[in-house]
Amino acid sequence: MAEPVLSLKSISKSFGALKASDDVSLTLHTGEIHALIGPNGAGKSTLMGLVSGKLTPDSGSVWLDGTDVTGLSVARRARRGLGRSFQVSSLIPDYSALRNVMLALQACQGHSYRFLRPVNRDSALRDGARSILGRVGLGPRASVEAATLSHGERRLLEIAVALALAPRCFLLDEPMAGLGSEGTARLVGFLRELKREAPILLIEHDMDAVFQLADRISVLVYGRIIATGTAAEIRANPQVRAVYLGEDAT
Repeated sequence: MAEPVLSLKSISKSFGALKASDDVSLTLHTGEIHALIGPNGAGKSTLMGLVSGKLTPDSGSVWLDGTDVTGLSVARRARRGLGRSFQVSSLIPDYSALRNVMLALQACQGHSYRFLRPVNRDSALRDGARSILGRVGLGPRASVEAATLSHGERRLLEIAVALALAPRCFLLDEPMAGLGSEGTARLVGFLRELKREAPILLIEHDMDAVFQLADRISVLVYGRIIATGTAAEIRANPQVRAVYLGEDAT
């Protein structure tokens, strides 16, 4: 098998006596969606913070495209192609959806935000941003300020911003939250196509969406991965059914 795009090797992180991540190892390969599921308090958000660089592990390492990025900041990991969605700070609230994506495209081309050249006059950036917004279903909302978008729409805009940065892989944290049934169905279809461009590490509570989308699923409980497998294997796993899916394992 080819080298993983993203690899976590024996990652551990404690907060006082609480071990939020306990010797966690997982991989993300080209063309796949790897879902990370678990009950509330299992350590999913901590693990995503360790992958993105927001948190520093006590031990273990994070590798991206065969390079150890454990010591790199969030920004430096992003520049190397780690695209995390749903960080509120990634959006400029009083800028339109279109301008937010245009600025991401501008950054991807190597221009600093500090100079803020008049991106609205750049037809190539504008057309590229409109195309990306159309892909995530926000085309009609291009002129709306990010602050006035609905919760679900802001999540879609953050996906659009991440997509504009052309990442090597995506980290998506609860992308279905706030979308409703129609929006969820549309996003499921979009993510199926998106994984062909870059693999996706997905945290999601909507189990129907997870079982539709995931090529592999890892189940996190009390900071440890108790099982990894296909949707069918996870559904059939007695330990998973007992401690997470809430079913009788007998």
